[in-house]
Amino acid sequence: MVSYLIIILLVASIAAAMAGLIRARKQRELATVKVHSRPIYHALNAAIWTGVPALIFLILWSMSESSFQDMLVLSSFPGADQMTGAERNLLISEIRQVRAGNLFTEPSPEVLVGVEHLRSLEFIFRWAMVAVAASLASIGAFFGFRIIQHRYQARYSVERSVTWFMIFSSIVAIVTTLGIVSSLVYEAAQFFAKVPFTEFFFGLRWEPQIAIRADQVAGQGAFGMIPVLFGTMVISLLAMLVAIPTGIFSAIYLTEYANSRFRSVVKPLLEILAGIPTIVYGFFAVLTVAPAIRNLAMSLGIDASPNSALAAGGVMGVMLIPFISSLSDDAFAAVPRAMRDGSYALGATKGETIRKVLLPAALPGIIGGVLLALSRAIGETMIVVMAAGLIAKMTLNPFESVTTVTVQIVTLLIGDSEFDNPKTLAAFALGLVLFTITLGLNLIALHTVRKYREKY
Repeated sequence: MVSYLIIILLVASIAAAMAGLIRARKQRELATVKVHSRPIYHALNAAIWTGVPALIFLILWSMSESSFQDMLVLSSFPGADQMTGAERNLLISEIRQVRAGNLFTEPSPEVLVGVEHLRSLEFIFRWAMVAVAASLASIGAFFGFRIIQHRYQARYSVERSVTWFMIFSSIVAIVTTLGIVSSLVYEAAQFFAKVPFTEFFFGLRWEPQIAIRADQVAGQGAFGMIPVLFGTMVISLLAMLVAIPTGIFSAIYLTEYANSRFRSVVKPLLEILAGIPTIVYGFFAVLTVAPAIRNLAMSLGIDASPNSALAAGGVMGVMLIPFISSLSDDAFAAVPRAMRDGSYALGATKGETIRKVLLPAALPGIIGGVLLALSRAIGETMIVVMAAGLIAKMTLNPFESVTTVTVQIVTLLIGDSEFDNPKTLAAFALGLVLFTITLGLNLIALHTVRKYREKY
């Protein structure tokens, strides 16, 4: 219902804009004084007054509708006031499941009465939402149409609306970020209340298998994150060994050697790599690259695991090539032409100009691209989940399987584990560490790029 109402509001806003445009043009033709705003601003203002208040109401209504319905259903349910919070949540969940037709057992008569009450509330709420949204849209359209006058400052009104929208978007981004950080910090604090801080940050064993139920046999668990972080760094290093030279050399060739026709074809093809989903890279790594690497290692007499750090790191490096190549290309293109010409005028060759002029001048931009790619490599999930392995090892052998922070986060959160045991909470501690590392790399990269932009 909400989606249909949004479409209707969009159509009504377009209709109000067209009507406002026609009225503003007529008044502009008949005006004897200077008109303040162009007709397009009056049209946009009418569309804003028609659609925005009703849309805000729909968003707020959708966010609070279920809560009000649950509160009204529970208020009429016998004995609900004596239940605990968990029992009330379980009861309303059962009522909604029965309302949706998901019958696992025969519901009690009280639950059936609650279902009928919920059904009637949904009908009332639905049409109340339609009535209020239609009223707001009608009042807004009438007001936006009536205020179209010669001297009305429609342009200022539209600009204020856009400004408030940008402020709202910024607040949403900030609140979302704070919510993510606060949830990570809170759950990580719960983890460190159960596991010593020193064991997590300095331990050399990662075996988070502990007993979840009383009748289950399991070890005590070990939560040393160093093997997991070591595997992450090994795979990231292998990925950067593939991505950095390939990306920088391709950027140098496309900028300094390739003709415009070749560049116009190859550069978009290179950018396609950035648009391929990471799950596709993961399938490619586990089905093609990993078996090929294992066969190569066995032919050379080297033991190799089915999942290896080299397979995951190599495929991840291919995925990161567009990031380094694109940013390096922009850095080379931003170097003033006068620096190239001055080098050539002094008798330097193209290779010497690239080594001694372009690379030093574009180095801050290149470093920024490398750091951004490194943060992406550290936070990558799907490729390493499918091709890296699950066993935490501290080994530099690229043919061995290792695990990473993202793999362990996925593994720890899969299953029916209770949410308050150290095994599950360890995922949030790892997530906080990963967030801190990637945030630091992004800040360094942004600072480097900003310094580069200020210089050139």
